[in-house]
Amino acid sequence: MLDAADPAIAVGMSAYMRDQFSFLGLKSPLRREIFKPDLAELKKEAKIDGINQDFVEHAWAQEGREFLYNALDYLVAVKKYLQPADIPWLRSLAERKTWWCSIDRLNRIIGDVALRHPELNQMLLNEWAVDDNFWIRRIAIDHQLTRKEKTNPDLLEAIIVKNFGSSEFFINKAIGWSLRDYSKVNPQWVRDFLARYGEKMAPLSIREASKYILKGLFI
Repeated sequence: MLDAADPAIAVGMSAYMRDQFSFLGLKSPLRREIFKPDLAELKKEAKIDGINQDFVEHAWAQEGREFLYNALDYLVAVKKYLQPADIPWLRSLAERKTWWCSIDRLNRIIGDVALRHPELNQMLLNEWAVDDNFWIRRIAIDHQLTRKEKTNPDLLEAIIVKNFGSSEFFINKAIGWSLRDYSKVNPQWVRDFLARYGEKMAPLSIREASKYILKGLFI
């Protein structure tokens, strides 16, 4: 990937992330095309040997954030091999080089493990949903994204309620995002939720949660 790096593009990419991380300057389509052969080999390896944590850790440690994105693409590709025993490790990734771009990939990776192993629900509700680290709380709130009919609404409600009163943008955005996503398949439940809890919710959460409903996309 280093041969394809573009310093001019890297400046803009870093600025978009508030200059918190350095970039090589590879836009996602090119990065994924370069990584494609290696990803194919890593997927084959995972079928036999399981998750290659060394690859992920090495990628996470590199300066160019594109390496971290490759590791996330890998975890998505092999997520079916992840088990509850991997959750502490996945959490450790979430706590390093943290920003929304990594958290919002990890929440679905962790969510996939929890869907296959619902015994993790209590951990997400009782521990992660009230964690001191708001990024961990964001994962708990949004870990059911894209589940559609497989969403556990009772769990969703319980986790969201624990996060009312937060002034953190990324928490209030996550609350609205999770509700908006569920409104695609159960708009009435979301309407009822807003009716019950609207007075306790941040305006940002209400605005995000109502987006599809107000547009009449889901009746």
